[in-house]
Amino acid sequence: MANDTRELNRRQDHLTGRSDIWLFGYGSLIHKVDFPYLESREASIKGWARRFWQASHDHRGTPESPGRVLTLVEAPGETCVGVAYRVTPDVFGHLDHREKNGYLRLTIDMTFVRPPHQNLHANGLIYIAGPDNAAWLGPASDAEIAAQIARSRGPSGRNIDYVLKLDDALQAMGAEDLHVAAIAKHLRPSTSTQSSAKGRQP
Repeated sequence: MANDTRELNRRQDHLTGRSDIWLFGYGSLIHKVDFPYLESREASIKGWARRFWQASHDHRGTPESPGRVLTLVEAPGETCVGVAYRVTPDVFGHLDHREKNGYLRLTIDMTFVRPPHQNLHANGLIYIAGPDNAAWLGPASDAEIAAQIARSRGPSGRNIDYVLKLDDALQAMGAEDLHVAAIAKHLRPSTSTQSSAKGRQP
């Protein structure tokens, strides 16, 4: 599959006849909401897990030095918590451009997390980059993933900010993700290092 998936997404018949539709965000769509929406709710999907297994050549890295960003992989028994946005179809022109580096729109069933909508279900769309896309990097150790992220920067800024802002947002939601947290731990200055630095200040 080519890196740029905009045309593939435009060809899909997800939006015909729709006045609005739910979009599930699990990565930067949680903390970088640069699109209009009608409402948002915390939601979850079953059988998927976040992984930093996708390259970013256009936002958090460059073609010569790609960063690592999230996609979802199938994970029976696991639950991924994120944010669902009810949006109008015209928003997907922007979203398809934002997610063009290997991501395809797929339909997904989601469950809203908090009252008064808790346990209510909805069908919507999600962007997932699978192993057949040209920007797929696949698994690596936490240390290797963190090292690549630490040195990467692209038009949307430092790759490290993508990770730390998401980790903060998930913790604020009470939805800490073990994989995201493990990578973030490698990237955050340790408490002991910060204390030593403060002690050396004149």
